[in-house]
Order: sequence, then C-alpha cells, then structure tokens
Amino acid sequence: MVKKIIFILAILICTGITSYAQNTPSKITGQVTDHLGRPVYGAIITSGNSSGIRSITDKDGKFEITAFESEKIRISTSDNSHQIVEVKAGQPMTIVLGLSSRAVNIGYDETQSLTESTSSVSITYGDELNKRAARDIGSSLYGNVLGLTALQGAGNYADYTNRFYVRGLQTLTGSGNSPLILVDGIERDLGYVTPDEVESVTVLKDAAAVAIYGYKGANGAVNIVTKRGKYNTREVKFSYDFSYNTMSRKPEFVDAYTYANAMNEALANDKRELRYSDAETEAFRTGRYPNLYPNVNWLDETFKDAGHTQTYNISFRGGGTSFRYFTLLNLQNDNGYIKNPTENEGYSTQNKYSKANVRTNLDIDLTPTTKLKLNLLGTLQEMSRPGNSAELWGDMIYVVPSAAFPIKTEDGLWGGNSTWNGTVNPVAQSQASGYSKSHKRSLFADMTLQQDLSVFLPGLSGSFKLAYDNIATYWEDHYRQFTYGSYTVTEWANGKPNLENLSKYTGGTDTGLASSSSLTAWTRVANAAGTLNYTKSIDNHRIYSQLKWDYEYRNIEGVDNTWYRHNVSLYNHYGYKERYFADLTLVASAANKLAPSSRWGLSPTLSGAWVVSQEDFLRNSAFIDFLKLRASFGIINRDNIPVDSDGNPVESYWEQRYVGGSQYLFDTGYGSDGLSPRRFGRLPTLFPTHEKAIKYNVGIDATLWKGLNLTLDGYFQKRKDIWVESSGKYSSALGFGAPYENGGIVNSWGIETGIDYFKKVGDFSFNIGGNFTLNKNKIVEQYEEARLYDNLVRTNKSVGQIFGLVADGYFKDQTDINNSVPHLFSEVRPGDIKYKDINSDGKIDANDVTAIGYNTLTPEIYYSLKLNAEWKGLGFNVLFQGVDNYSAILNTKSVYWPLINNTNISQHYYDNRWIPNNQNAKYPALSSQSSNNNFRDNTVWLEDRSFLKLRHIELYYDVPKSFMRKISFMENAKLYVRGIDLLCFDNIKIADPESYGATNPLNKSIITGLSLTF
Repeated sequence: MVKKIIFILAILICTGITSYAQNTPSKITGQVTDHLGRPVYGAIITSGNSSGIRSITDKDGKFEITAFESEKIRISTSDNSHQIVEVKAGQPMTIVLGLSSRAVNIGYDETQSLTESTSSVSITYGDELNKRAARDIGSSLYGNVLGLTALQGAGNYADYTNRFYVRGLQTLTGSGNSPLILVDGIERDLGYVTPDEVESVTVLKDAAAVAIYGYKGANGAVNIVTKRGKYNTREVKFSYDFSYNTMSRKPEFVDAYTYANAMNEALANDKRELRYSDAETEAFRTGRYPNLYPNVNWLDETFKDAGHTQTYNISFRGGGTSFRYFTLLNLQNDNGYIKNPTENEGYSTQNKYSKANVRTNLDIDLTPTTKLKLNLLGTLQEMSRPGNSAELWGDMIYVVPSAAFPIKTEDGLWGGNSTWNGTVNPVAQSQASGYSKSHKRSLFADMTLQQDLSVFLPGLSGSFKLAYDNIATYWEDHYRQFTYGSYTVTEWANGKPNLENLSKYTGGTDTGLASSSSLTAWTRVANAAGTLNYTKSIDNHRIYSQLKWDYEYRNIEGVDNTWYRHNVSLYNHYGYKERYFADLTLVASAANKLAPSSRWGLSPTLSGAWVVSQEDFLRNSAFIDFLKLRASFGIINRDNIPVDSDGNPVESYWEQRYVGGSQYLFDTGYGSDGLSPRRFGRLPTLFPTHEKAIKYNVGIDATLWKGLNLTLDGYFQKRKDIWVESSGKYSSALGFGAPYENGGIVNSWGIETGIDYFKKVGDFSFNIGGNFTLNKNKIVEQYEEARLYDNLVRTNKSVGQIFGLVADGYFKDQTDINNSVPHLFSEVRPGDIKYKDINSDGKIDANDVTAIGYNTLTPEIYYSLKLNAEWKGLGFNVLFQGVDNYSAILNTKSVYWPLINNTNISQHYYDNRWIPNNQNAKYPALSSQSSNNNFRDNTVWLEDRSFLKLRHIELYYDVPKSFMRKISFMENAKLYVRGIDLLCFDNIKIADPESYGATNPLNKSIITGLSLTF
C-alpha cells in the first residue's frame, strides 16, 4: 500500500514538474519588417499580459523578449500601426506588418488598425511619396492614394496650387466639392508641409471616416500625419536634391513674316484695310530692317531654357522611454527662368522662391499616466519677381507678336508703340521694371495633454488639445517705370523705306525704384478640444467610447471672414472575438454663419466590419491571409451658405433686406428726405436647412498569398437640400428676386479598387501595384427654369456638364451659306463654323446647345500603375498616372482664339486654319475681331483631356549594409537620379492637358540627390 502511495505521489510530482516546465517563459527572438520586407526600427514589443515595454526593435528590426508559449504579444510602431501575434518558441519569429496592421488615423484619440476599422480609408506612407523632391506634400500625391484625385496646378513655383477631389463632384457648385485637408487632425494648408516630415497620408472617404468632423467632412478628407520620435533610438538623416527644370510644351507663336501675312489675311476676311503692305511683309521676311520690322521671339528673349531647384533636409529622430522627438530642418531654393535678371546693379529680377521649414514633434511622458504631445511648425517664405508682380505670360508672351516692336530701339529705348504699349514688352518688364518681393511667415502649434483616469474608473482616460495658427504676408514694392518707344516708316521709295523721315513714338517715364511695404494678408486660427475616452474588455467583447467637444475660430483678412464652429460628438466602437466590429457616431455641429434657426445639425453614422479570415473555416487558409468585409451608412450635414452667380457668399440669405431702386417704393417721401427710394431685395429663405450628404459604402480589404493586398469599394451618395437660386421655380410675375432655397439634389456613385503585390526572392525584390477609381454623378433636381427644348435641359445631366453647339464643318462659300439653316449669332462668311440644327426649328441660335463632352473640373476616371524592383541595393521605381472621361474647352487667347484685339497667333492655329483650299481644317478662318458665331462653346473647341503621364522614374543605389557596417558613424547611404513628368501621352499635344491656358507651362525635371543616415 505504501508503495502504491509513493508511486502515485511520484506521478503527481512529475506531472507538476512537467506542467511547470510547460509554463516557464522562454526567450523569444525575431524580426519585424514592413510589407516591403524592410526592417522596422524602434517598434515596441509588449506582452499581452502587461502594458509595460518589454522590448524595442533595433536597426535591423530584431528583438528579444521573454514570453510564454502561445502568449500574445503586441507590436506597435511610431506611426501607430500595430499587430497582435501569438508567440512561437523554438525558432526566430518573422513578423510582417502588412495591410491588416496599418494604422487608421481618422481623428479619434485611439488609433485603430485596419483590421478593426469599419470605415473606408486609403493609406500611403512618406517613403512612398517622397520621389519627386516636391515643394510640398500636395505635389507628391498624384496617383499615390486610392480614391484621391490629385491634379497638378500651374503658375510660378511659389504660387501654383494643386486641386484635390475625393470621389469626384458631389454637389452643384464646383468650388463646393473640395475635400477637408488636415494636418495631424487639424484643418490646415498642406502647402506648408514638406514630404520629408510626413509619416503617412490617409484619405477618408465614407460617412464613418468623416463623421467626427461634423459640417466639414461631407466631401471627404485628407489627413496628413507627420513623423514622431521612436523609443530608444537615435537617427540623423541628411538629404540633398538638385533639380534641373525645363518648361514642358512651351507655346509656339509664328514669326514676324507669318504674323504679318496672318493679320492681313484676317483683315481681308473682315473686309477691312490691310495692315501691312507687300514691301513691309517682305521686310519682315528678309529681316533687313530689324529695328523697323523686327522679328523677336519673345519667349526665347525673355526666358532661358532651364531653371533649377535645390532642396536640403536634415532630421533628428529618436528618444528614450519617456521622451521622443522628431525635428526637421528643410531649406528650398528655386531660381526661375528669367534670362537676364542681373542687368541692374544691386538687385536681381529673377523669379525666385526660398523657404525654410522647422518642424518639431515631441512626445513626453510626464508621469506614467500623463503624456504630452507638442507639435510645432514654423515657416519662412520669400518670393521675388520682376516689376510690380508683372504677369509676363498671360499679359505679354501670349499677347505681343514677334512683329510688334524691337526689344530696344537703336537709341536705347525699350520697344513699344501705340498698338502694343511698352509696358507689355516682356523683356523690358523682366529687366527694367525693378522687382517686388513678398515675405510670408507662419506658425502652426498644437499641444495635446493625455491623462489616464483609471484611478476613478478603470479604462477611463481624457485629453485636451489646444492649437493656434498664425499666417501673415508682407509685400515690398520696388517697381520702377521706364521710357519706351519705336520708329515707324512713313514712306517707301524704290522698294526701300525712307530712313530720313521716320515717325518716332515715345511713352512712359524713367523713375527710380519705389520703396513701399505693407501687410497684405493674414490668417488666424484657434482650435480647442476636450475628450473623454472609455475602453473595456470582457472576455471576447471590447468596447471603446469617446465623448468629444471641439471648437474652431478662423479669422481671415476681410469682412465677413470669421467663422466659429462647435462639434459635440459621441463615438462608440464595439468588437467581438476580434472579428466582428460595429461603430456608431453621433455628431451635433453648429456654425455662426448659418441662419439662427438652423445653426445646429445632427450627423449620425453607422458602420460595421466582419473579419472573415478570423473564422475557423478560413483561419488556416493556404492563400487568404486577411479578408474583411465592411459597410457603412451615414448622414453628414454641411454648413455652407448660398453663393451668387459670381461665387460670392450671400450672408443675408435668411433675412429680408431693402435696397435702393425705383419700384415697389416704401417711403412716402419718395426720396425727398434725401434718401433714395427703397424696395424689397431678394426674398429671404423662410425655412433654411443644411445641405446633407447621405452616404452608403461597401468594401473589401484583403491580403492574399502573403504579399497581394487588395481593396475594393463601391459607394452611393445622395446629396440633398443643396442651395439653389429658385427663380426657375417661380413665374416672373413674382416681382421680386426669388429666394435661395434648399432644393438641389445630386446623386453620385462609383467604384475604387487598389492592388499591391510584393515579392522577395533572395537578393531580388519587386513591388507592382495600381489604383483605379470611377466617379459618376447626376443632377436630380436644381429648380431649373422651364426649357423650350429637351436638349437645353441640364437636370439629369452630370455636374459641370459642358453644353455647347455641335459643329457640322465650315461654310465653304456664299452658296453654302445661302443654302444652309440661318445662323443668327452674327453674320457668317466662308470659313466660319457651321452648326447642326439640334432642335430642328430651322435656325441656329442659343436653343441649339446640347450636352457635349464631360466636364473641365475633374475626370471621372483616375488611375495609376507603379513598379519597383531592387537587386543588391540597385533598384528603380516608376509611377504612371492617367485620367479619362475628362474634357477641355480650348479657348486660350492667341493659341486657339488668335489675333483678336491685336493678340498673337500660334503656329499650330496658323497651320490648321480654314482657307479655301483646306476645307477640312481644324479651326475657323482667321479674323481680327471676335465672332459671336465662332467663339463660343462648341465641338470645334472641345477636346478630349484624358492623359497618361510618367509621373516619376527613379534609378538608385542603396549601399549594402555589409559595407556600411565598416563605416562606424554612418548607417545608410543612397544615391539616386529621378525624372519627373518626363512623358505625357494625350490628344491636345501642344499644351499640357492637366493645366492649359495663358499661364506658365508645367515643368519637367531631372533630379540628382543623395540621402545619408547616421
């Protein structure tokens, strides 16, 4: 019996020892990489059983931690991405932070991973964007973020602005479709943010993603998240880029001889006296008398072939366990294309732009329960240009023909005459008119204090945020005037001009440099927010709730430019078994510019997600690593107010105003009291409400075969209660100006799909991906006036739909005119545009316009394709981006509508003009006068604006780690050459389809640079 007891005890002891051994923690090693296989430095590894920091990855992404078998550990990065994995002992772990771990930063205090997010968002990261050495982050977004339509702007380097749309056009006013732009969750101008300070860019698209922003989120949002420090790291990074810039598709105008013939041809067509005699046109051809009959290529004489830009960056990033920092100093310097800017002693007239950015982001753990985040961005910008902000392009290059006058006369006067004033002499303006300079300084500051309140209630925390922005622009005017003149031949003898009897013209006066300065613009913005957060986990259930109040004060120079906004929001997030998620958001918003009866509005949203890959039937799938289905619904209110036909806001839409006039008089003195008679103005809106965006969205996020990321979204939106001018709703017998009413309805819908695949085999890796969006819309209601014919109706067409006449060739001769349907716009002649009688009423007039093309604001289709490959540090990457279903109206002066009011003429137009022996010409016959028949929207001037651009191509060499280890003070070195916007495939050819008109051509650039990390 004793032996049996001893035997049983021995078994129990052994079992206990075995059990103890199985629960003894082991040393776990591993490596954390991103989705491209690159090591993640400074990631935090924490135990699922403890919130304390257990390990931090080194520069190779490696970590070591003591944990139990099957215990769950959390990996968190500086951009708030995180992933929870199960410990596997016995061999090193490889943890890839893929699609499902990406941080979704939409503005709540708690950043979610894509796994549990229920909203439609697209995310891209700074290293994927910083391939253009761009002036600002906005110029790096073309084709990089699914769902964001980013279009390039034109103008001087200092002035150009890009245009952005999220899911296309959604409301009736073109300017009312812009998305909300955020920097670290606060509405700010992304033009101040450089690519090197950006951690990620998140595009927020559906109702669930934008709900927290109240009135401002209906058109979607773009959130720029800046870089932050990392735990227990230290990194210094320096980069330098030199950009060699050339102008792409410069306008080409005819020479003086061709211009003289073209003008004479136009005057002959107009049955007017010719401007140039045969002898004079011959003088232009031979160039024998260049001071009297000049042939000046103003573009070549004003501008040089190339400019350059230099960009310097140095950043410091790192920290310890209680203090983290990121600091960036960015310097940019751009020298433009002015050909001879140093002709004056003591100053330059070059188009120049300089900017200095200093960014500092700090994270301070004041106590174990109190954390402080501080973000500071200061910028100084200086821009100078010739003269008093002279517009060399639209007012000069596109206007003054090569035959107008010489650059200078023989006696040293700048060229100018009575037809083309010397103040439009572009060379004179670029060299002799002094200079002007602007200084812009800005400060963006925000501070967030976070407090763990678990002492009062486990899971409770709070935060308070303050932000202040101040922007001011100062202007210096150092303009000077100059004299100008020219000589004119008064008589010819024996085929030669009489040089002894020339007529002299002079104008202008010589002055010294002006010296004045002023504050020309300023903006002040303040934001405050207070938040209470509560999180609770019970078994398989997790709840997160946030109650938030935020306030915005925005004051811009001018009258009626002060906004006050309030938001009170309640956000609730529920998760079950890490696979079922649901969100409910309620936001009450108020704005001071709304009518008193409608200042407050409630915006509710509901969304859900199902992580199918967590289900047992897919958990061990051979090819599905992550699969999530999601859907959302919500109503987002807007605080916009009506705008008049000129785009000016109507502040008094909700009250009756009285205006001066001679009808419907209300004062018995009939003006005898010294006051003008008064009458009703526009009738007030009696029951105003908010424009509402009713949004529906369904989507799929997936990772397949451990490298293929896929996103697919479909959406529908009904935008209702849009402000419209309601005169079309009432009879003209009303007698007063019709009120603005909330009567407009626009439906929009579309699809978005993105695909990204990464594969690494030995030393070779490649990444291929693409994005595609289709955005459609239809106007359902806009209180359109009654139309005589169906072809005139705008309702049921898309927003911005172009309406114009349909061309049917050109009139061949007078017989053709006599036998054609009468054209009533103006008297027509051979070579004028012939139109189709769309409404079959036997005449051509404004009732024959119909829908043509698409719109000129934004394309319906936007897509991109990228390819990256690398072998042993030698690599390349390329990005193509294109658009379709996009139209242009070609009405640029001189290029497409030439010679009117003594403007220039392009070689393209001259070569494609109608003449009797070119009946199938592209453009009408020449005329020196505007034509009501020809120069209006029609299919002659309509062009397909679709394009495919090579946005960037980069060749680089990343010095191998094995070699860098021999250099103790340096971690990484990269050399690269980049090409920016080198190719464009399109239908317009002679101008850039993305930004055409009488303005600066867009640039194409070759960039050489290096990046060093210490």
